[in-house]
Formats: sequence, C-alpha cells, structure tokens
Amino acid sequence: MSTVVGAVIGVLATLAADLSRAKRTRQDSEHNARRQLYADYLAALASTRNHLRLAARSAHTPPEERARKAIEAFKEGNAYELRYQVALISPRSVIEASTAAFRALRDLRDLIEEGALHTEPSYLDLRDCWEERFAELRTVMRNNLNSSPPR
Repeated sequence: MSTVVGAVIGVLATLAADLSRAKRTRQDSEHNARRQLYADYLAALASTRNHLRLAARSAHTPPEERARKAIEAFKEGNAYELRYQVALISPRSVIEASTAAFRALRDLRDLIEEGALHTEPSYLDLRDCWEERFAELRTVMRNNLNSSPPR
C-alpha cells in the first residue's frame, strides 16, 4: 500500500511540476510577445512622427506636397495595424494611452495637411501634446511589462 501511495505522490508531484513549467513558459511567451509588440508600435509611431516632422519642415515645398507627405507618413508608418494589435492584448490603461498618443499624432498630421509649418504656434502646441502623450504611452507600457514579468 505504501508503495502505491508513494507512486501516486511521485506522479502527482511530476504532473504539478510539468503544469507549473508549462504555465511559466506560456507566461514568458506572452510577456515577450507583448514586449515586442509594444516596441514595434512605439517604433511605428516614432517613425511616423519623424516623417511628419520632415513634411512640416519643408517650407520651400508647396502646401499640397507637404499634405501628401503627411498622408503618406501615416499610411506607411504601420501604426494603424499595430494599434489594433495592441488593443487586442493590452489592459485598458495601455489601450487608453495608445489611443491618446495615436490621436495626438493624427492631429499633428491633420494640421500639416492644412499647410502648417514647424515654426507655427499651432504646430508647436500639437507637437508638445504629442510628445506628452507619447511619453505617457511609454510609461504605461513599461509599467504593464514590469507588473507582469516572466516568472
């Protein structure tokens, strides 16, 4: 009888260890995927912002061309697609910060489409708003990643 009980305990201990290891592996994988997606999204936003900055600095370029560059920056930046992926796997705090940053960047694009240059007060105000929202997004993402580290 003691042999059977010992065998059952051994099997249960092995099963518990395997389940724990599988859970840890899944958590590590999810954390790494979230970290990579956050990095990709931040890079897409930053790249889009850089292209918008270049469009706004083209003072000698006709307004129509600056508007086209601003539209292209948004299309090619990949931020739309990544934003939806972030919304699928993130907590509400990250989604809200992501939406705020995205909208601030979109507002900057709209202003450039209307013909604004990088020296105009309206541009500078929206640029500052974007920078604040982007900093908030990075902080919220970092906090989310740090609150669920791989175990």
